[in-house]
Formats: sequence, C-alpha cells, structure tokens
Amino acid sequence: MSTPDRDQTEPTQSPDEAPSRGLIGGLVAGLRELFRLRGDKGRARIGLAAFAFTILFAALAGRLVQLGIDTGGEETMRRASVSSLGTARPDIVDRNGEILATDVMSYSVFAEPRNIIDPDEATELLTAVFTDLDARRLRDRLSTDRGFIWVKREISPRQRAEVHRLGIPGVGFLPEHKRVYPNGFAAAHVLGYANVDNEGIAGIEKWIDGQGLQDLEGVGLLKTAADLAPVELSVDLRVQHAMRDELLKAKKEFRAIAAAGLVLDVRTGEVVALVSLPDFDPNNPVDAQKDENINRINVGVYEMGSTLKALTVAMALDSQKFNINSTFDARAPLQFGRQRIRDYRGQNRVLNVPEVFVHSSNIGTARMALELGIEHHREFLRRTGQLERLRTELPENAAPLVPRRWTEVNTATIAFGHGLAMAPLQAAMATAALVNGGYLITPTFLKRSEDQARRNATRVITEETSEAMRYMMRLNAERGSAGNSSIAGFYVGGKTGSAQKVVNGRYAEGVLLTTFFAVAPADDPRYLFLTILDEPKATPNTHGFNTAGWNAAPTTGNIIKRTAHLLDIPPRFNPPEQPFPLMTRLGAWGTQ
Repeated sequence: MSTPDRDQTEPTQSPDEAPSRGLIGGLVAGLRELFRLRGDKGRARIGLAAFAFTILFAALAGRLVQLGIDTGGEETMRRASVSSLGTARPDIVDRNGEILATDVMSYSVFAEPRNIIDPDEATELLTAVFTDLDARRLRDRLSTDRGFIWVKREISPRQRAEVHRLGIPGVGFLPEHKRVYPNGFAAAHVLGYANVDNEGIAGIEKWIDGQGLQDLEGVGLLKTAADLAPVELSVDLRVQHAMRDELLKAKKEFRAIAAAGLVLDVRTGEVVALVSLPDFDPNNPVDAQKDENINRINVGVYEMGSTLKALTVAMALDSQKFNINSTFDARAPLQFGRQRIRDYRGQNRVLNVPEVFVHSSNIGTARMALELGIEHHREFLRRTGQLERLRTELPENAAPLVPRRWTEVNTATIAFGHGLAMAPLQAAMATAALVNGGYLITPTFLKRSEDQARRNATRVITEETSEAMRYMMRLNAERGSAGNSSIAGFYVGGKTGSAQKVVNGRYAEGVLLTTFFAVAPADDPRYLFLTILDEPKATPNTHGFNTAGWNAAPTTGNIIKRTAHLLDIPPRFNPPEQPFPLMTRLGAWGTQ
C-alpha cells in the first residue's frame, strides 16, 4: 500500500509562520485559561480589566486635548455656526402690532486658510465678487495657517450663488440672524440699531440686551426670535410717520438746521411718537454716528425759553401765596447790576396771572419766582424732575445743566426759561403733570395702562392748579402767541417758547431755538404735543419773524390736524359750555 505524498496532503508551512501560529495559539489558550472559573485566576482578570480601562481613558483624554488645542478646521466652523445661529433677537412691534424690527436669515462667507490651496487665486476670485474687499489684506489672511476667518458678513443671495459657483476649496457659508427695520427711518431714534453680530448698540435694541438677552443666548437657550415674546412699544407707527413728514416740511420751509417732535400721553406717560431730524436709517447705522443725528428729545440739552414759564406760574399758584387774580408790576424792567430783564413785547402795566402767561411776561414770571424765594423755586424744579437726569428705557439720556451757584439772578432768569438747560423729554414730563391733574409720571417707550402709570406717579401740584394751567393754555390759543396752532374742530391749548442760543459763550441775537407745547383737548387733555425748530429763519409768510408763534406753533397745528383721528381725539365744532368751572367761579380774566 503506497503512502500518500506529503506535499499533496499537507499545506506547506514556512519557517516564519510556525512561531506565529504558536504565539497566537498560546495567547488564545492563555486567555481561555485566564477566564476559566477558577478562584486562583481572579487577580489576573482584575488586572487585565484595569489595563483595558486605562487604555480607554487615555484615548479619550488624548482626544479632549486635541480638541482643546485645535483652533481651526471643522470644529471651529461648527462653533462659529452654532454661535451665529444662536444670536436671535425678539421682534419689536408698535402699539398696534406693526413690525418695527425683526430677524431674517442671512449668510456670511468664511474661509479656512489652512485648506486654501492657492491664496492668490482665491483672493482674485473673491474680490471679483466682493469688490469692496481689500485684496492685500484678504491675501495676507488667507496665507496664514489659521483654521477660520470671516471673508464677508451678510451677503446677498446673488453673491452667495456666485461664490458657490467658484467652488474654492476651504471657502464656505454660515447662516446668521440679521436685524432688519422694515420702516427705515421711522422711529430710528427709539429703536436704535444692532451691529453685524446682532448685538444691540443703541435705543430699545440696547435696552433689550440689558434685560438679559445675551445671557440667555450665551447658555444656548435662544435659537430663534420665536423663543421670545415681541417687545411692544408705546409708539404708534402711523402717528410717527405723520409727525416726521410734517417736521420735514417745516424744517425745509423755515430753513432750520434741525427739527424734533414728541407726542406724549399725559395720563400714562407713554411716548406715542418721537422724531428727531436729521435722522438715520437703522438698516445702515453708520449714519447714526454723525453728530447732527443725535436724538434731540432725549440727548439734546436746551434752554426751553418761555415754555418754562408754565412751570413758574404753576409754582406760584400752587404755593397758595398767589391766586389766579393776583397781579404783578410789569411797567419797568428788573435791574440786576448790569443785567436788565425786560419783556419782548411789553404791556408796560400791571398784569394779572393769566395776562403774565398770555403775554409771556419775563418781568411778571421773574417777580413770581423772586417773591417765593430761591429755595422754594429750586425745590419745585427738583420736585418736577428738572434738576436730575431723566432715565427711561432708552440708554441715551443727558443730565440737565444746572447753575453751580444759584443766586437771585439765576432764579429770575430761570423763571422765564434762560439759565437752566434740560432734555426736552424732561420738560415734557413736567408740562404733562401741569395739565393731567398734577401727577408727575415718568415717560415710557413701552405700552402701559393708566392704572400702571398711576401706581408710581407723584402728585406735584393740586387739581385746582392743574385746571388753572389748562385754562391759561387754552386762553393763550385764543388770545396769545399760540393762536397759530388753533385747528378748527379741536379744542387746543399751548405755550410757545423762543430761546436765544448761546454762541461762543454769548446769547446770539436772532439765533433761536423755538419750541411749542400743545395739549389736546385743552379742557381734558389726553396728549401733549411738542415741536422744536433749531435756528428757523423768517419767511415772507411770517412777516419777518422767526419766533415760535410763527413756526413751531403752526407746525404743531398741522401735526394735530393729521393725527387727531389716529389718536381718537374727536372733533368738536362747538366749544364745551363750562370747560373750566373753577376758573369761572373765581372770575378769572378771560372767562367773563
């Protein structure tokens, strides 16, 4: 019987394979032996498990270190994407729900320089799409070993398509929230604006961030504007548009260098409209940095002229030292050393309180303040909020300019509107208190009910004094400088002010800041209107005059005419039978 050939019955084994098989076989046999359920093998099993976990944790630690020191690449792009998507802001709406500011999705171009093959070619292609980019600077940035850089923020859909077609390796897109303002210039000084990173820089936008928005975004709790309720402002977009249009016309007609206006609800303190010209488009906030584009209602500080006489008259009546029929000698100027206080259009006779107000007598109001004394005068102005910075939701505000040393001369001049400068919103707050029954209410740019306003209101004058002020404002519209503000069908009252501006440290003759406060309806005011014209010029229609009665007053009348129906002020073609019953009983001048 023949023996089979070994080459045909067994595979040939190389010398190197034999030890390998023996090693593997031994290892397998060892493992089998190790995991046999024998008590003398327990210590070895524990050691092997500990070794395996050590290797695992070492691998994880190494990866964490790698991620920690990696400043670019895919991880950096992911973090940038998460950061961009996480920056969301709530919508801002007006009192009727109209959108004033909202977020839209936009795209930005980024690059990973370490993955750019040819920086010169990439620079040439990108600058062909984005012609405003600095080619040299972009080339230098693309030539580095960085993991992430921004190329262009907030690009248009067309630009995104063009860059996509270029197909440059290492260049991509990230979605971002972009702030847009659908109504452009309207309410710009109230809204403020947000920067390219969607952070509030001014106005209500900055106030929103101050309420903790950035903190919420920082911990990843906000991804879209839908995560937050809209911010409801007190502003009425319709009234805002109408006021801005009328102020633009007035600024052009009277060749003023600036104009501003305000509508304030005297019962709630809500700012219904605020305009300051020149203004800016928050969609292009570069213009907001120009000095001439400041918010003149909040940030401007001015001597308010004769409109401040309303505070002086109210102070005198509320002191109980004087009544509506008290008289003051205005036959001769007041002398303080070299300074003389005289009336612009003097009556040169003794005037009662309503006549002092209607004829805007500097002498009469100065005498009122002087008879009450410096301390009484200063305390009344402090109580009505004129000597301290007014703070509202808008971060931008200005402190009043108060005399360091308050003498009799200061009291006399401040009484008729010179020597004390404040923000117009500050003066409006005090004037509203004079006509709303005597309550000082801090203005707000957010919706607020009358009950909410009254909770924090402070009474500064009596109801009787408030009625007297309403009566005199109406009398001024009938017989005084506010006549040009009278609109048929609306029972309007008001007070004009024409303050000489200080130029090079001296009051400049004929260079005026004209102001006008109007209340409507005068017998039961709901709204206070303020119009300011900076350096208006005389026109043929004003007969050579550039004072407030000829420009600010009629401008306010036009604003009231256009907005009364929007503000629910019903027309009344027949005057009320007894609008001021207390004044009638006292036999005040002009009620007979």
